[in-house]
Formats: sequence, structure tokens, C-alpha cells
Amino acid sequence: MCAVAASALLLAGCSSGKQAAPSSSLKPSTSTSPAATVPVQVGVSPGGVTTSISAPAGDTEDEYFQACHWAHVWMSGQQGDPHTLVEPYLAMVQRSPTGENGTWHIPWAKLTPERQAGVIVAAQAAADGGCG
Repeated sequence: MCAVAASALLLAGCSSGKQAAPSSSLKPSTSTSPAATVPVQVGVSPGGVTTSISAPAGDTEDEYFQACHWAHVWMSGQQGDPHTLVEPYLAMVQRSPTGENGTWHIPWAKLTPERQAGVIVAAQAAADGGCG
């Protein structure tokens, strides 16, 4: 619970005030948050990339910084506006069979919905230059 509250405070302080573009589709996941009884809603882009999750970000401040930092590092090595690189970055980490720096070397499918949400929030913050 403390990690969720800390994440909420951290995210509130790092928010750029921009709203993410709505996902093209929301699909209910079969998993649920341990503290919630409502199924987690997962937004998937037309390209099949998970771009939003209705679960609260559930990473520590250090984990959030790491995820944001590695998303920023990856985006810095690419061409184009960082905001257009969020989905390609998420696609890369979601495809990785062994996990990436930005997912703490845990494959996407093995992350809880809360940790997946944290990776998505961190990638969006990296595009906004908000890693701290």
C-alpha cells in the first residue's frame, strides 16, 4: 500500500499535465489487482501493444526512476519525437523474452498489472522529459 501511495505522489509530482491519447481498444484482462475486485482494463493499440492498464502503478520510487531512465536512454538512441517513440518502446519491452532494463529484467508477461502500469507511466514520463 505504501508503494502505491508513494508512486501516486511521485507520479503527481512528475506529471506534465498532458493526457495520453486514448487507446484504440480496451480489453478486460483475466487477472485482477489483489486489492481490487474489478477486472483490470487493458488498452491495446492497433499494432497489438499494451498502451494502458487501469491498475494503479505499483512500483517503488527507485523502480520508477529505473524504468523511466531506461526508457529515456532507449528513446535517446532513436530518431524522432520521443512522444512517437512510447509505443515502439513498449512494443520492444513487451516482446523481450528475458525482460529489459526498463522492466527490471522481468519478461512483460510475468509482471503484475500494477508493475506493467508502472512501466507504461514511466515510458510516458520519459517522453515528457520527466525522469527527474
